[in-house]
Amino acid sequence: MTGSYFAWDLAERGAAPCVRDDSVSLDYATFARRVEAVAEQLCRSGVVAGDVVATFLPNRVELLITMIAAWRVGAVATPVNPAFTPVEAAYQLDDSGARIVVGGPDCTSPARTVIAPEDLAEQASPDWQPPRNPTASDDALLIYTSGSTGRPKGVRLTHANLLYMGSAMAKHLSLTERDHALLVLPLFHVNAICVSFLAPMLAGGQLSITGRFSPARFFDDTARLRPTYFSAVPTIYALLVSQPGLTADAVASLRFAICGAAPISKELLEVAERRLGIPIVEGYGLTEGTCASACNPVDGVRKLGTVGPALPDQHIAIVDADGNDVPTGEIGEVVISGPNVMRGYLNRPEATSSTVIDGRLHTGDVGRLDADGYLTIVDRIKDMIIRGGENIYPKEIENALATHPDVLEVAVVGMPDDLYGEVPVAFVVSYPDRMITEGQLIAHIAGALAKIKLPSSIHVVDELPRNPVGKIDKPSLRSSLKDPLRSSLKDPLPT
Repeated sequence: MTGSYFAWDLAERGAAPCVRDDSVSLDYATFARRVEAVAEQLCRSGVVAGDVVATFLPNRVELLITMIAAWRVGAVATPVNPAFTPVEAAYQLDDSGARIVVGGPDCTSPARTVIAPEDLAEQASPDWQPPRNPTASDDALLIYTSGSTGRPKGVRLTHANLLYMGSAMAKHLSLTERDHALLVLPLFHVNAICVSFLAPMLAGGQLSITGRFSPARFFDDTARLRPTYFSAVPTIYALLVSQPGLTADAVASLRFAICGAAPISKELLEVAERRLGIPIVEGYGLTEGTCASACNPVDGVRKLGTVGPALPDQHIAIVDADGNDVPTGEIGEVVISGPNVMRGYLNRPEATSSTVIDGRLHTGDVGRLDADGYLTIVDRIKDMIIRGGENIYPKEIENALATHPDVLEVAVVGMPDDLYGEVPVAFVVSYPDRMITEGQLIAHIAGALAKIKLPSSIHVVDELPRNPVGKIDKPSLRSSLKDPLRSSLKDPLPT
């Protein structure tokens, strides 16, 4: 099968419910017809095989139609976070070389064609045929993720990667045509695309796309739409279990839920399972591994505190600093191999070769495997901050703060937070004899970073701690946030 299987397989399912959002509800045949119409529209707009088609939209049906239509003509889809500032969005569009953007009224660009979602075609010409069917090895999706340098990198995922992941998740979760996913995660993440969209579509199920998440809306939607599962991050579970709207009737249709994107505490997982009355399976994976590499089973042994065993056809190993496998139960770096491993980073061969070595994806995460092959994530090697399931990279914030003319040095670390898991906190050293305030710094970076990336606080300090080789000692900064007595911070200047 190639990526084009969506166009004709979906149509064959006829009037069965397929996807819906707050404005439209489509059966399989109508969804497939709309895909064909937009595929023709893209071709008439000059899109050819290998071109990149971007979406700059919130969660809605048109985003999925555009993505599948791009695949239909051999193009590559790249979804852009709709909360991005113009600077952030422009970077992804420029780096990907996007030819066309499907977006709202604020999405304008002199360098590329912009199509408003309401202007997407709904009916193809009677004689329309795609000029070329994509192959399994062709790129299908370009998802941007940041690395230690803070510069976002495009992760190249092929049709084979996506077909494997959608199929593997559908099988692992025992999905059938009776299953119905409720989408609460953003569609610019590979998790939402693979787990909530591709997996149920391959099983003949359906997907409901909800608007902006809120606990009250979630319970209204589950009671009204009767979904059978959803995928969420720990922050969402923490919000759900604390709400009065959580009743047995509101969640009666659910048979399981999935937790990923960030570690969840065993305590929260137990409370959420008890309150929701369903199993919650915790999984683990990277965008570079097409979403998931390990997941506890819905039916079978679930080990709370672990992220489960490797998915079928994937192999997870724990290695030491030299890349050698360590004995069972010992900790080391998690490395992954299998049909889920990305093709590479777009136009970054050195980053690709240092991440995928001999076919094995080096995750930068520390973990251990037990005798049954269940994986426990112990820590992260990288300094990435996960705020409510969103990946935040300190270097990107540091780079933005460093553009202020009064900033000499800056370091950003994650601080534990009861609701979001972690939030970014910045430490700034000013040039001698210059005075800067937290308010001035926040105002300076507000136009360059999405709101979720803004530090929860900025501490102006006399100096940053350093390790013996002269590098900034981030562990000491993290410790100072946990133990104020160890902190050498000075209070921020009044704003």
